[in-house]
Amino acid sequence: MTTKKMTNPNLTITEIKTFVPAKDFELSKRFYVDLGFQQKSEGGGIAYFAHGHHAFLLQDYYEPKFAENLALHLLVEDVQAWSRHVADRGIAKRYGVRVTAVTAQPWGITDFTVTDPCGVCWTIGQNTPGFVAVGRLDSA
Repeated sequence: MTTKKMTNPNLTITEIKTFVPAKDFELSKRFYVDLGFQQKSEGGGIAYFAHGHHAFLLQDYYEPKFAENLALHLLVEDVQAWSRHVADRGIAKRYGVRVTAVTAQPWGITDFTVTDPCGVCWTIGQNTPGFVAVGRLDSA
């Protein structure tokens, strides 16, 4: 019996993106541009949106239960700046979507939520300055 030397495969991840549904693809594309993302490409019912090095794929596909139960978390440096941006752009009124007030959460994130035109919930937040975690495990 011969033994083969096993080589380690390259399992490096270069990016991870989620597919976000759209009930009205054109409306959702405008919504995400107004929210602050750039549309980088589109083809085959998929639009690629990015902000810096962070991205997602908007799909021209809608399943109500999926859309209404999808929640995404956007961690930012300045949650107040994002909240002002959303208010200044009139996102809630323009798109008929829900935007909540900025709130300091007990788990150490200060955030607000924006629901997109088909019901996807985006939580936009930053780490709460001065937050001391209780019971958090030390990283190995």
